[in-house]
This record gives sequence, C-alpha cells and structure tokens, in this order.
Amino acid sequence: MTRGALAAGPLLLAGVLGGRVADGVLAAIAAMLAGINDRPGSRRASVRRLGMPALAGALGLLVGTYAGQQLSAVPLTLLLTVLGLAAGGISAVGPVASAAGTQLLVTAAIGAGMPAAESGWQRALAFLAGAGWLLVLRLVLPTPGSLSGDFRFDGERAAVADVYEAVAALLDAVGGANATARRAALTAALDHAQDALAGPRLRRYAGSAAERRLHAQYAAALPLAEAATALAWAGEPLSARAAEGPRRLAAAVRGNTGTGPLPAPSRSAPALRALDNALLRAAEAFDRAAGGGEHRLLARRRSAKDAVRAALGTGGREYGLRVALCFGASAAIAQALHHARWYGQHQHWYWLPATAVFLVKPDLGPLASRVLSRAAGTVLGALVFAGFAALLPRPAGLIVLVAVCGALVPVATRNFAALTAVVTVLVLALVMAGGEPQASAGRIGETLLACAIVLIVGHLPMPGERGAGVRARLAAAGSAAHAYLVHVLSESGDRAERWALRREAYRTLAEARTAIALAAAELPALARHTEGTDAVAAVLERLVDTTTACAVHLDDSGRLSPRHSRQLQEALDELEQRREWVGPPVAA
Repeated sequence: MTRGALAAGPLLLAGVLGGRVADGVLAAIAAMLAGINDRPGSRRASVRRLGMPALAGALGLLVGTYAGQQLSAVPLTLLLTVLGLAAGGISAVGPVASAAGTQLLVTAAIGAGMPAAESGWQRALAFLAGAGWLLVLRLVLPTPGSLSGDFRFDGERAAVADVYEAVAALLDAVGGANATARRAALTAALDHAQDALAGPRLRRYAGSAAERRLHAQYAAALPLAEAATALAWAGEPLSARAAEGPRRLAAAVRGNTGTGPLPAPSRSAPALRALDNALLRAAEAFDRAAGGGEHRLLARRRSAKDAVRAALGTGGREYGLRVALCFGASAAIAQALHHARWYGQHQHWYWLPATAVFLVKPDLGPLASRVLSRAAGTVLGALVFAGFAALLPRPAGLIVLVAVCGALVPVATRNFAALTAVVTVLVLALVMAGGEPQASAGRIGETLLACAIVLIVGHLPMPGERGAGVRARLAAAGSAAHAYLVHVLSESGDRAERWALRREAYRTLAEARTAIALAAAELPALARHTEGTDAVAAVLERLVDTTTACAVHLDDSGRLSPRHSRQLQEALDELEQRREWVGPPVAA
C-alpha cells in the first residue's frame, strides 16, 4: 500500500508541475498496471514479475501509437487482431507471460486511441519511467518488520522458512484426513521459494554469505520434503517429535540464527530414517552456509523452447483465438461507434478493447463471474468517481484521489470486483486530470458492451478440442511424472536431478489442478468439456506420491516392496485408461 501511494499520485503530480501532464498520466497508468502485478514475495522475483510486463506494455504503446497515427480503421483493427492472437498465445506460457500479454494489448489500444502530441518513443519512455519507479520502490523500501535484519532478503528468507513450516505441518497431518491438503500446501511453499530464489542477481557481487546461506537452506529442505511425502504416503501417524526438527529449522531461517540441537525422530522405518538423515544434512548445511561455499538452486528452469511449445500448443492456440476475436471485435465496434455521426464523438474508443482484454483472461476466474464482477465494479467505481468529481478541486483533488487509489490497489487485488472499482476511479481521475471532461457514464457503457462481447465470444465453438488449456496442463504433468518415475526406477545416484524432477512433477500437477478448478467453475456449456479431469489429476498425484515413496525406499533397501510395486502398477493402469488426457501411456 505504501508503494502504491508513492507511485501513481506523485508521478501525476510531477507531470502537472513540470507542464507535461500527458507524460504524467502515462507514467501513472504504468505504475497502476505494475501495482496490479506487485505481490508479496522476494525482491528478486519482483524484477521479472514487474519488469517483463512493463517492457511489453512499452512495446504495445510504441506500436499502438504509430499504428494509430498511420493506419485507417480497417488496417488498424486487423493489426490489433493479430497482436491479440500473438499475446493470447504468449499468455498461455505462465502468469508473468500472461501479465505481459495483457499489458501489450492494453497499451496498444491506449496508444492507438488516446490522442497525443508526443511521439511513440516518448510515450513508451514515459510508460517505462512510471513502471520503473514502482520497481525501484519495490527494491528499495524495506518490508515492515524487517528493519532489524538484512531486509534485502526478507522475502526470500520468509519463503524458505515457510517450506520448513509446511514440512512440519505435513508430518503432523500424516495418517489423518488433512494429509493430502498439507502435501499440496508443501508443494505451493516449495514453488514460492523456488521462484523467490530464482530471480536475477541484483548486485555486482551477488555471491554474499547471506545469499549462499538461503540457497543452501532451500536445498536442504528438498530431502526433508521427500521424506515427509513418503511418510504421508505410508499413512502411519507419527509422534509430535517428528515435526519438531523442521519447525526449529524454520525458526532458524526466519530469524537468521543457528539451528541449535535438533530432536532426532525414530528410525524404525525407511522413510523415518530418511527424515532423520535429512535433518542431519540440513543441520550441517546450515553450518557450512554460514562460512561460505557454493550452492545452486535445485530446480529445472523452463527453457525458451518450452515457452514456445506452450504458446503454440493447443492451449495457446485456443486462448490466442479467443483473445484475438474479443480484442479485434471490440476494436472494430469501438471505431465504428467513434466514427458514427448518430452516436456523437466517442472520445475513448480504446476503453472497449482494453476492457475486453481483462475480461477474456481465464486466469482471473470463471468467465461468467469475472464478467459480472467487472460490470458491478465498474458501475460502483464510476458512481463513486462521479461524486468525487463534483466535490474535489482540480487538479489537486484528483492527484490525491489517484494516490489513494494507488494505495488501495494491492488490497483490492484479492477480489476482481473490488479491483475493478478501484481501477475505474483511478482511470477516470487520470482522464479528467489530463484535461478531458467527466466520463463516468461512458465508462459504464463501454464496460457493459465489452462484457457482452466477451460472453458471446467466450462461448463460441473453436477449431480443435475444447478444454485445450486443461488438456495441455495435464499432458505436461503426465510428461513430468513419467520423467520422474523413469529416473527413480533407474536407481540413478544423482539426487539433485531426482529432486529437480520431483519439483517439476509436483509443480506441473499444481498448475493442472488450478486450470481444472477454474474450468470446473465455468458455466455448464464450458465446464462439460473438462469433466473427469479432476480424477485424472488425482491419479497423477497418486503416481508421483508413490514414486517419491519408492525413491526413499530404494535408497534404504535397494528394492521395492510388494506394496510399492502394486500401487505403481495400479496408477499406471488407471492412466492408461485415461490416456486421451495425458498423452502416451507412462510406462516403467
């Protein structure tokens, strides 16, 4: 909230005081969009999470400005449609790519439709300055409560500590009804820590002791997570003593202190022996990291080839087509209204395609709910702004209103309707600060029209199979499970490779689960295309859990027990029956 308050409002003020109001408005818009992408976490991860969408937004503004100046309505609409196709495909790669694709299209529409005397490169620089200002605030300002230590790594340290807490919670839940949920929570904690530590190096001499220590502490958590998962698979309840060691490790990470004595668990079973050994190795790693040494992040990085495959795959193609249709259709309708004499002067035609871009994003929730949330939030925000506009002095009151809305954006991101209401007030304030008349009624009309377009296009039949996004996620999870299983059964001694494969298997499963949950919440016309996929994900999870238990057992005894072999075969047989969702059969 502090970063939000110090971003858009001060940037608009600087533009007004410097006599460059248009640049101040663009910089404030960039800060607002960056604020929507700003999330709790590490500073390193924020560079990519905020920087990549900002670069895409600057590119969109550059292309949109020159296209709007040089092209007539029809060629411009065709260009925007092609951009929508490309950005939609890119959005299927992952959350950061999705944010980048969204900003590319939103700023392209703004650049094409917002009149300005500045050239495209000047507008792009103003946009980058606004987003860069918020990124600087993210990197420089300490998190509250972190001033007592090295606040540069507070997000990373908290993420690694959460992993150890999640291991302890899973050990407490072994044998109970919450074990599956706790294992999923452990996966989420590992994913978050992996992302927190995988950002770019922010200093010239990045190999500091604190940094090496965090990497070593994360790496030491991986065998603990493996042993805890194997114990959850076995399903025999454990004593409270088993979870005490990981909790002490979590406290050591969080407080940046030594571990002290760690209580050893019982060694009566292979998974318990693995847990004990992992605790011993963790204690040694914590001590070694304090004195130096090199450690690497034990995780597979997704290559550019993987990203291209996702963008051009079935999920990317389906998403790209829908985005292109929504963006192109809304741009065409908006320009037709803009030039229609009976409609009057349509000053903000870019609002319609920009709104459609946000509405068509499937990662913001089910289609019907996000359309309703957008409509309700826009109406509320427009009415609130109409009241403020009648009372506030200009431009000082509008600048204060922009600053307040910027501070509210991080809180409002928890609910799409609330975020829409806050952003609506902020955008209308920026429009009025730029010298244009109050536009609440127009904003409501544009949003309702965009809602109708997206609802129609979102339910249109598309070439190929429906549910392509879910199908692609399940196929990726099946491939990752296959690679992990083959490595474990080969009895390779490369533990780092095994843990990296295990991380990839669980991460892709979590992504598939998220896609399935979103698809299941759609209206019946869309949800029916992904019926049964939840059961497929459950079988894959059971296979990966069993593979983890096999890995721990093989380390201890060198052979599989009948129970391990039987459950592996059962999971493989079930996947063979559902191969239409996961691709070729997983064969051991």
